[in-house]
Amino acid sequence: MIEGVPYIINALFLCTAMITIAFFYLANKNAKKAVLLLIIGSLLQLLIAFTGFYHNTEDFPPHFTLVLVPSTLAIVYGLLPKQKELITQYRSINISTLSHAVRIPVEICLFYLFQYQMIPELMTFEGRNFDIIAGVTAPLMSWLYAKQKISNKVLLVWNWIGLGLVLFILINGILSAELPFQQFAFDQPNKALEYPPYVLLPALIVPVVVYTHITDIIKLRREIKK
Repeated sequence: MIEGVPYIINALFLCTAMITIAFFYLANKNAKKAVLLLIIGSLLQLLIAFTGFYHNTEDFPPHFTLVLVPSTLAIVYGLLPKQKELITQYRSINISTLSHAVRIPVEICLFYLFQYQMIPELMTFEGRNFDIIAGVTAPLMSWLYAKQKISNKVLLVWNWIGLGLVLFILINGILSAELPFQQFAFDQPNKALEYPPYVLLPALIVPVVVYTHITDIIKLRREIKK
């Protein structure tokens, strides 16, 4: 844990990670194996982070690649034809859209981490992080879609925007971390993600958000073409 950060913030973030998994399950009840892998992978990342393994930023390749590479491979694997069909065929668009509301508590935690000098300002909604827009609008978009007040095309555009927002801050987060290719925030780098439970942001929450956007986009495009 990060010294000085209130336990309530740590608890809020950990609960957000658990809610992310719960939403994924509710939106994809046929993907129980994927949910189990999410849980196991998250526990492993927490255990590794507790050892302080990710604090070492001098070695090459960087230790943090143990977070980034599995997350990336998980998304790629999930987009393989067989896996993609498993998700999109029975996907509940309403729940998957609502699930993006987890970005609200994430933004709250990031703001507090900035106050404790563990992430740069650019990672917050006061800086370059506009991801909270997707989080705030997610419940409304889910309700409008459920009531058939917006079309598949409108929700498709919203998903493209949401995907762009999360990828934008993901890139900024990586480039402001203490890695060999760091480009931003040298005075206050992105260090919080080296610690539990915040390692779950790149290891769990962001990959699930990205994957949900991509698979919803695929499903919505198919429904528009029908």
